[in-house]
Amino acid sequence: MKKNIILLIAFIAMGLSLSCGNKGDKENNTLSKKQEQEGWKLLFDGETLNGWHGYNGGMLSAWSVENDVIVCGGSNADKSDRRVDLTTDKKYRNFEFSIDWKISPGSNSGIVYLVDESHPAPWMTGPEYQIIDDEGFPEKLEDWQKTGANYAMNVTISRPTKPVGEWNNTVIIKKDAHVEHWLNGVKVVEYTLWTPEWEKEKAEGKWKDYPTYGTVQEGYISLQDHGSPVYFRNVMIKEL
Repeated sequence: MKKNIILLIAFIAMGLSLSCGNKGDKENNTLSKKQEQEGWKLLFDGETLNGWHGYNGGMLSAWSVENDVIVCGGSNADKSDRRVDLTTDKKYRNFEFSIDWKISPGSNSGIVYLVDESHPAPWMTGPEYQIIDDEGFPEKLEDWQKTGANYAMNVTISRPTKPVGEWNNTVIIKKDAHVEHWLNGVKVVEYTLWTPEWEKEKAEGKWKDYPTYGTVQEGYISLQDHGSPVYFRNVMIKEL
């Protein structure tokens, strides 16, 4: 009898565990009532790419939705940074943007914001939250190229990145000229747009050949296709 009771308890515990696991899966790409009350909006419904388009009208041949996840397929032939990025239909001025992502070994991607469609690629127009395999990327990386950095502008003060293949959470906050990058609950970058220091950094670095970089105050948000497999879910935004 005692043995039967122990077995029954074990089966109940297993059932609860599976139930909780399934519930967690179903909660992806949804908002809690608290989030709704706070003004959050989903940018991905878990099924389609509605609300998004290819940058400059490009074909989204590398992008798809699989198992409630936005998937950017890799390419062995084209690792260029001018493949078609997935871009929001709407422009944003002041916002808190949150997204979960994971990468494959050696992958490179990013989230570009304050984007305009005046150049061949989004990274030429607005700041980029870098996403990359810091340890396994096949080339040597500068600190301004590593995960969480404001690409070619601001390095991170820490990098609490999870191992390749595990989900990470990124938050980007932009309020007027103030910008913050967060990684897995930790603020890793903070900077101010359009200050004399910012202008100096821009003029002396990579962006000296891109005079319109970072100049718009309202723009699109783009998920970068750099030829590497990358996965996104729980994409949401709160306008400030």
